[in-house]
Amino acid sequence: MKEDIKIPEVAGVYLVAVNQFNKDHRTYDWYAYLINENNYPLETVLIVSNGYDKKDKTSTMRHTLKVLGAKSFAKVEYLEPNVLKLNNEFSISFFAEGKMLHKNFIFKKNTIAESNAKKIPLMEEDGILAK
Repeated sequence: MKEDIKIPEVAGVYLVAVNQFNKDHRTYDWYAYLINENNYPLETVLIVSNGYDKKDKTSTMRHTLKVLGAKSFAKVEYLEPNVLKLNNEFSISFFAEGKMLHKNFIFKKNTIAESNAKKIPLMEEDGILAK
């Protein structure tokens, strides 16, 4: 029965967009980061992302991280300026403490902007937290 299936809730895992200086291009660019605030590592992290709205859709990007350590973060991908006007969805699956977990994160269109940035504790930088 469906009501007998217990799906563990993901806690302490976040996706943020951070505006950082790119030394090679001498520009400020947005990057997506995955944060693990838990006291245990995330293993075999699979990340699938795409951007979309009613009329446009980006190609699907796929990334993997073998391990994301406890209390750490990792850069996932560059967020090209043209995709910031779209909804950007990140589907993340991983193993933690012997269980497979999954969570979808979405940056709603036009929300990735300096005016929406807030301090990201573990990173100690300003960024946008995905919902």
